[in-house]
This record gives sequence, structure tokens and C-alpha cells, in this order.
Amino acid sequence: MSESARSLLNRRGLRLRRELGQNFLTDARLADRLADLAGVQEGDQVIEVGTGLGVLTRALAKRAARVISVEIDSGLVLALKEEALLPDHVELVHADALDLDWSALIAGLDSPVRVVANLPYSAATPLLRILLDQRDRLEDWSVMVQREVARRCVSRCGQPDYGSFAVLHALTVDAQVQQDLGPGSFFPPPKVHSSFLRVWPRRTPLLRSDELLWVERVIRAAFAKRRKTILNTLRAAGFVAREERSVLESVLAQVEIDPSARAESIDPTRLLALARALRTVTDKEPN
Repeated sequence: MSESARSLLNRRGLRLRRELGQNFLTDARLADRLADLAGVQEGDQVIEVGTGLGVLTRALAKRAARVISVEIDSGLVLALKEEALLPDHVELVHADALDLDWSALIAGLDSPVRVVANLPYSAATPLLRILLDQRDRLEDWSVMVQREVARRCVSRCGQPDYGSFAVLHALTVDAQVQQDLGPGSFFPPPKVHSSFLRVWPRRTPLLRSDELLWVERVIRAAFAKRRKTILNTLRAAGFVAREERSVLESVLAQVEIDPSARAESIDPTRLLALARALRTVTDKEPN
């Protein structure tokens, strides 16, 4: 940890809060590299989640026209404001990113809008899911997450981390790990490795605008019991009455999925076809 960061925390009497997943970047050169990997450039409007000590925020501000940085820790917000640690074109917002009205926030900005964030580990997965909902409004998003979370986003069919989150990302966006970082890149050092993940909306969308929630329900049901067959996981999810096994068998045959297959062996486009076919035979949603 840099002496300036240590001095700031000590001077303000701030203590890092484990429940907020506070693992701060303190290396300005690394922050510059991440801002470059995120593609931030002149004219961009950037939303940052997790201001922390402002190291990444300042790197973004050197490149972007405007930065809105969201920080949940009131002590950090007060310190950053009172000590004028951020450039004038950075708007610091004290809020929980999970509670933000993301649609309204993005709508109030000029395009292109990017999200760049060192996400708290505890909030990474729900925030990544929120960003999928905003994909048509964003240029891209580049986020620091636990390495295992990044793998769950980019894994392909048959790989160990392939699951519902990987399928949702494959159907809606393109995602790539830009850089892996060890615990020593942060203060305090986490017990896990991290990955900087960049995500772009698909140029050729596979989903219609009204499909994501239904497709997500089917996919999550398919992966809910990884050791069970796709037929049995769908039966357990309650899409049709349990005695109507033949309905599910017919749907699976229609999309050429072996009823004895497991979800981890089925590629995203085939799972999409399954969700669409299932929607035609039932208007009942899984529990």
C-alpha cells in the first residue's frame, strides 16, 4: 500500500470494511493500464462503481469527458470530497450500486457510455447481471472481478465453469479477460486472484428484447441440478405438471436435445432453442 493511501486512511480515521469487499487499487500505473484496456477515450461518459481511494477514478478522468463514480462508503465519500482528491469533472455519488436506477442514470448521459469498475467481490455477480439488462444502452463494461467469476462469464460448453451465467453472457454479449492480477495488486491483498473482464454487447443479438427473463429462467432451471439430466431438471422446475413428462420429451426432441443429456453438455444456442420451444407449450413459469 502506498504511503499516501495509508496516510489518508489514518488521517481520516477510516477502517476498511470487510462486508463491503474493500480491496483497493493503489498503483497509479496499473490504473492507467486498466483504463487503456477498457478503451476509455476522449468524449466518453464513464460510470465507475467503487471509487475507493480514487486511483482508478483519476486514471479514467484523464481520458474521459465525464466520470460518475459511485461509492457506498460514506467515510470515503466525505474524505474524497473534503480533500478534493478527484478532478472537477468527476461526480462522486454516495450510493449502493445495486440500488441505483441504472436506466435513468445512463439515459441522463451522452453516448458513448462505458462502465469501468473494481467491483466488490460480494456484489460482482448481481452487478454483472444488472449490466446485462443495460447492454443496449452501453458501449461496453470493463470490470475487475474474482478470477472464478470471470471464468463463469467466459466459459464455453464442456468447460468446468460452464453454467447458466456463461450461457446468459454467450447469448447477449462478447466477453474477454484482458488481464489477470494477483492479490498483491490490491490493499488489503485478497485471498483470491482477480481478472479484468471487458464485455461488449453482441453486434448480432441472439435474443429478442422480451426474451431475456424467460430464457434466464429456463437456463437457471436447466443448471439447477448439475448431476441430473435435462429432462429431470425441467420436470423439477415445474414448467409442466410432473405427470406430463411426454410434453417435455416432445419439446426436447423438437430441438434435438437428448433427454438424458446434462445442461453442461448443451451449447447456448441449443438452450435458447429449448427455451423458445418450451415457451410455446406452457405459459407457466418455474418456481
